[in-house]
Amino acid sequence: MRILVVEDEVDLAHTLHTGLTAEGYSVDLAHDGRHGLWMARTGEYALVVLDLMLPGLNGYKVCAQLRREGNATPILVLTAKDGDWDQAEALDTGADDYLAKPFSYTVLVARLRALVRRAAAVAPPVLAVGDLSLDVAGRVCRRAGTRVELTPREFAVLELLARRAGQAVSKADLLYHAWPDEAEDPNLVEARVSALRKKVDAAFHRQSLQTVRGTGYRLVDDRERD
Repeated sequence: MRILVVEDEVDLAHTLHTGLTAEGYSVDLAHDGRHGLWMARTGEYALVVLDLMLPGLNGYKVCAQLRREGNATPILVLTAKDGDWDQAEALDTGADDYLAKPFSYTVLVARLRALVRRAAAVAPPVLAVGDLSLDVAGRVCRRAGTRVELTPREFAVLELLARRAGQAVSKADLLYHAWPDEAEDPNLVEARVSALRKKVDAAFHRQSLQTVRGTGYRLVDDRERD
């Protein structure tokens, strides 16, 4: 499960990275508000840990912009601003929880777990694009009711495409999502997309996984072609 930490105190950010990684999370870091906003938009995160006093764009504006764009990723504000008005403003702009510095690491981890549980309770259990469906929790893919066996990387690529159905998704975003620790070679994406086309399209005489020239790929409901 991936978490984005937006924190300009570099030492604290790396401490959080080390601690949360030990808890089993995959952690990405951003050290200013603009970069954090860009990452929250383009990455697929289970949670965002967000400081308020950030260079470039403060945390209130980052949170408000994400919510205006319909991004429902749970946000925990972690900040030295601990006044009642600070907390109220953060929650009113769309944050889901608030923890003031200095903080208990045990409490932070517990609150993150609670946010994950809360999000899972309201998240759609299945992503569907036409007759192609992905059970994200069970890691099961089906086309027209028939189960399709996918490798973990193939599932990760298809999941991001399904989450952004109808939109062009860049190779860089797909690479970053499926290969977070080795996101350098776009050929990795091309190989997985080629394998996916054989499994979810060619095997069913479909053409739902499209190439967007100069950008990447797009997943569509192609049933109107039938």
